[in-house]
Amino acid sequence: MENLRYINISNYTSDTDKHTTVNLSYQTFGKPLHDAPIVLVNHALTGNSNVIGEHGWWNDLIGTNKCIDTNLYTILAFNIPGNGYDDNAENIIENYKDFTARDIAKLFALAIEQLEIKNLFAVIGGSVGGGIAWELAALKPQLIQHLIPVATDWKSTDWVIANCHIQDAILNNSSQPLVDARMHAMTLYRTPESLTQKFERTKKNDALYNIESWLSYHGNALDNRFQVAAYKLMNQILRTIDITRNRTDFLEVASKIESDIHIITINSDLFFKADENWNTYVDLKGVKDNVHIHEIKSVHGHDAFLIEFDQLARFLKPIFSTALKSNEKLEQHVA
Repeated sequence: MENLRYINISNYTSDTDKHTTVNLSYQTFGKPLHDAPIVLVNHALTGNSNVIGEHGWWNDLIGTNKCIDTNLYTILAFNIPGNGYDDNAENIIENYKDFTARDIAKLFALAIEQLEIKNLFAVIGGSVGGGIAWELAALKPQLIQHLIPVATDWKSTDWVIANCHIQDAILNNSSQPLVDARMHAMTLYRTPESLTQKFERTKKNDALYNIESWLSYHGNALDNRFQVAAYKLMNQILRTIDITRNRTDFLEVASKIESDIHIITINSDLFFKADENWNTYVDLKGVKDNVHIHEIKSVHGHDAFLIEFDQLARFLKPIFSTALKSNEKLEQHVA
């Protein structure tokens, strides 16, 4: 957290016509900014900008000699405003319904402009972070070379909205809102088969099943490190992903995105369903050549993007080896 930097965005007008000033925090890793291709990493619902290093949540994918190699790339990660990571009470957003996923993408775009970044080699994000990546690409169709939405969608489906509605009710009505909301969410992030494989109906003691103990552990762990206001906001961002809102239809919007689009879905995802992503791919492939899809095979459901690193790296390696090849060609030309 000591490496956080800040960008002040004053007089921002949200999609709901609310005016505010946002102090957007971010971190960078790897090569210095503007010295190498830039990869923007968007965090998931309870994540933050601490992508790698101590407590880094994507150390298995990003780092020295990893799939996304910090010897070759600059890693840029913003904190979604209001996620509470900087512990600054002034940055907590209580009026969470004032903001949408598109607002977050707009704020990221304004910050990118202030950082004088003209293009991004890639934008990658899982779950809600991938939805924000879609929103950013629709907002700035020429900005991103490789758009990589993982375990997500360009819209919040009725199923996602329904579960966000339940989460919002828990967060506003429960006596232990973070604990209860997190336990409910964990059952959506895994699958019945994953839980059976992990626990096999075993008990911690005569009165408690291990699955119950595991759910309570995750609920209490989040309660110890997160804030209710932050969870409410992130849940609101999750339910409002929609690159077509107040625009035209999906194909009209998405076909204007110049990025190579690499959709990564999960066959067992019960939250952002694989069928939705395959439908997107088939529809978009009819109007745009540079769109690709990969499917993670896993029993673990939505959380597989944080578990199945070998599969994810195999899909991503051809993308992130292109910068190395370009650098080698440049060095040979110069020599």
